[in-house]
Amino acid sequence: MRIILYTGKGGVGKTSVAAATALRCAELGQRTIVLSTDAAHSLADSFDLKIGREPIEIAPRLHAQEIDVLYQMDKYWGKVQDYFRSLLQWRGVDELIADEVSVLPGMDELASLLQIVHLAESGRYDVIIVDCAPTGETLKLLSLPEVARWYLTHIFPVERMAARFASPFMRAMTDIPMPDDQVFATIKELIQQLDRMAALLGDTKTSSVRVVLNPEKMVIKEAQRTFTYINLYGFACDLVISNRILPDSITDPYFAALKESQARYGKLIEESFAPVPIFQVPFFDHEVVGLEMLRRTAQSAYGDQDPARIFYEGSPQEIEKNGSGYVLKMKLPFAATSDVHLTRAGDELAISVGNFRRNAILPRALASLEVQKAKMDDGKLVINFA
Repeated sequence: MRIILYTGKGGVGKTSVAAATALRCAELGQRTIVLSTDAAHSLADSFDLKIGREPIEIAPRLHAQEIDVLYQMDKYWGKVQDYFRSLLQWRGVDELIADEVSVLPGMDELASLLQIVHLAESGRYDVIIVDCAPTGETLKLLSLPEVARWYLTHIFPVERMAARFASPFMRAMTDIPMPDDQVFATIKELIQQLDRMAALLGDTKTSSVRVVLNPEKMVIKEAQRTFTYINLYGFACDLVISNRILPDSITDPYFAALKESQARYGKLIEESFAPVPIFQVPFFDHEVVGLEMLRRTAQSAYGDQDPARIFYEGSPQEIEKNGSGYVLKMKLPFAATSDVHLTRAGDELAISVGNFRRNAILPRALASLEVQKAKMDDGKLVINFA
């Protein structure tokens, strides 16, 4: 089974690429489902078909689903949300406001991603393709199970025991709502599902994240930041897709400046994501809507290759804790320490080795630190931050 998550800044054509990939996989004979976790769904628009909150077949061997966040929240978080809502209403919070704020930050996205676990464990699909919400924050939320696992082991049993003993006394003295065993059972089940999700998406032989972007400065910077967090949290990125490239057949002088800009930023894309492969999709003369245009998109991106294959294995960069600082490691084969030059501007790090240049966005933990030293070690550039 393969799980492929497509992420990228809003408006880059991520949904079209995800839909085209799913269609191509299905036409190659793989049982495929494509689902959208974005609250502003556009998957149905890409296929020009009606898609609901449960999987439906839209073509041979191809299912689609647009996640209904309220439905998923009730499914995975309903009991706990009911308790929080009653607690807020007890404090006099307006019912409508209590309904809104009883959802913990990020829970709506996580509830959507939990559907991946259900689909994977169903055994009904060979390929699961996810059109993620247009932000890299979704990926950072996947680190939550590490914290949740510690909570479940150390704090959760104490809280549950305390609530069990305190409930009779609290009910005798006040009408404050107290959590019952169902609430605690829901929390435990939720954390266990998050743990299974993290294990599933962290398996680099099964799952990978693909970044979709356009050759524009702001889009590339956002993609770099996402790419950094993909590596930071141990997920695999096996492909970058540069979308809406003006083809050489367009010779109108009106587009000359845009073509020159795309060529310039194309080099920045290579500097930012190498050695991960970069596939290009042209700017089409028709809107990418419907099966025929999705086929054209898939053909342009993948040619005769199977989109479900793993296009790159390994991690281009690694970040490790080292005492009070951190170590950033990047693959730079055939380079010597004397060849390497670093330039730093805030959270951006530019690495030059002869004619080769690499751009990286530092995560917050490193952005506030100073570069202490850098050296080449076994084909990797090792940078110490302190």
